[in-house]
Amino acid sequence: MRTVAVLALIGVLMTAAAAAQEVRKTHALSLAGAPKYAADFSQLDFVNPAAPKGGTLRLAATGGFDTLNPYIIKGNPAAGLGLTVDTLMTSPMDDISAEYGLIAESLEVPEDQSWVIFNLRPEARFHDGSPITAGDVIFTFNLLSEQGRPFYRYYYRNVVAVEALGTHRVKFTFSGPGNRELPQIMGQLPVLSKAYWQNRDFEQTTLEPPLGNGPYRVKSFDTNRAITYERVADYWARDLPINRGRNNFDQVQFDYYRDATVSLEAFGAHEYDYRNENSSKAWATGYKFKAVEQGLVKVALVPHQRPTGMQGFVYNLRRPVFQNRVLRRALAYAFDFEWSNANLFYGQYTRTESYFSNSELAARGLPSPAELKLLEPLRNDLPAEVFSEIYRAPSTADGNSLRRNLRRALKLLKGAGFRLVDKKLVDPATGRPVSFEILLVAPTFERVVLPFIQNLKRLGVAARVRTVDTAQYQNRVRDFDFDMVIATYPQSLSPGNEQRDFFSSAAADRPGSRNLIGIKSAAIDTLVDHVIFAKSRPALVTATRALDRALLWGFYVIPQWHIRADRIAYWDKFGQAEKKPRYGVDIFSWWVDPAKEAALARAKTTLEQ
Repeated sequence: MRTVAVLALIGVLMTAAAAAQEVRKTHALSLAGAPKYAADFSQLDFVNPAAPKGGTLRLAATGGFDTLNPYIIKGNPAAGLGLTVDTLMTSPMDDISAEYGLIAESLEVPEDQSWVIFNLRPEARFHDGSPITAGDVIFTFNLLSEQGRPFYRYYYRNVVAVEALGTHRVKFTFSGPGNRELPQIMGQLPVLSKAYWQNRDFEQTTLEPPLGNGPYRVKSFDTNRAITYERVADYWARDLPINRGRNNFDQVQFDYYRDATVSLEAFGAHEYDYRNENSSKAWATGYKFKAVEQGLVKVALVPHQRPTGMQGFVYNLRRPVFQNRVLRRALAYAFDFEWSNANLFYGQYTRTESYFSNSELAARGLPSPAELKLLEPLRNDLPAEVFSEIYRAPSTADGNSLRRNLRRALKLLKGAGFRLVDKKLVDPATGRPVSFEILLVAPTFERVVLPFIQNLKRLGVAARVRTVDTAQYQNRVRDFDFDMVIATYPQSLSPGNEQRDFFSSAAADRPGSRNLIGIKSAAIDTLVDHVIFAKSRPALVTATRALDRALLWGFYVIPQWHIRADRIAYWDKFGQAEKKPRYGVDIFSWWVDPAKEAALARAKTTLEQ
């Protein structure tokens, strides 16, 4: 009887503890403090709520497309498909660490964030008028988890159950408490129609426009050439505060071009309206045509406060030649960033020295005591420099020279057993000369890679470049069929589950994952988990800095560069609100100004005569 009584008491106490845990119901969540906008906000600060609807926004894309299903590994999806599908929640460009209800009117989360409930808006509809229900949410989650891109399996890994609590109420239960990002990760879930997809083969490419629920739908397309979206006049969410003053264009058109050079020429001929420029050379030299001089085309450098992430030459550790950490370190001395910046980039870039650059998440100085608590248990599995040195990318500034850097590289290589035989660097593990291929998809990068290859030659390394078309490049990268590529690891202000797809052992052997490097490190797996399960913002910053150090000293990439601004150019037919978002340009808060468009048409006629 005493045992039964004790068990009963424990049950009562557990029930009381669960009941005592505060459950918060809110319109928004933020990983960086309180959301900017209160529950009763009427519009975003950077929009014009009275913006006129109408006109066409013409944009450019590169390569081609052969599917309208962006959620699977097969095929090359068309640009802009995200315009057709809404998510449970959404982030505005002036509060990117927060998510506000979209399909979900509100959400509920307990203190330990071990689950989340989304309360769906009863008025939410698909384009055919059918309601969006909890059943559609559950169907989408299971569909993406089981048949979608590998990314989703890592992203949703800690979700152990999803259940409908009513027609418009759905609950996600997590494997345990502590993952602060998971409620917002689930808020990013696009909601697909169960009725539409349940009798279709989701894993196959398709050119049938799927049923959507977003502000736009597919109007027409010409495979590999162009796709046009039309604004949904009776879009269910058009008057929500998060959308008011946005999605103003009647049509959004993407035209496809072979490469960036052709695309820029087309922009100068006003084949499309708006361009985000990624090439420093093009930015410095490509916008000197008459329409710019006469003010018909506006160019602007727009500073932003987004993390810039890591772009670099990415080693594929699945290749035996790159499993030698000393070799990976030494080869970085052959990339002369300062020369490239001065001679190729017109001085526009800053050298990247963190996977989380331009944010407080980047490692700085030596590890703090809080970082050491995470790193010390992993000391035997991490490079010693993680604990004792500040990472600096090889540089030819401050009195250094390329020759001196190459001598340092050779010293490292000889210390690791590499030998120069007939001016060829010989790998002690294989007895063969070191050689590899750098795979590119854009010819514009050849001007960066070819000088690097010449510098590698001075080390006795035979590197070669191969540029392939978009489809072949995507297939080879998906299957990890490359030696080295140039890739980017984008980061947010609140990193979390996506780090598994970038760096975890589980992702290394899964085709289509973002772990292009092929990292398989128990220590990095642990640090990724520390990031994911950080209990507070300070804990997240600590964990991210610790992960940053481990990645940098692993020499998995040769860091390249970044810029802390967006370079944009546009034909002067748009209206914009006076206030701008702090984290970048939101083109869908712009609108076509009829007076400006008419004036532009008249000026172009004069220009052409």
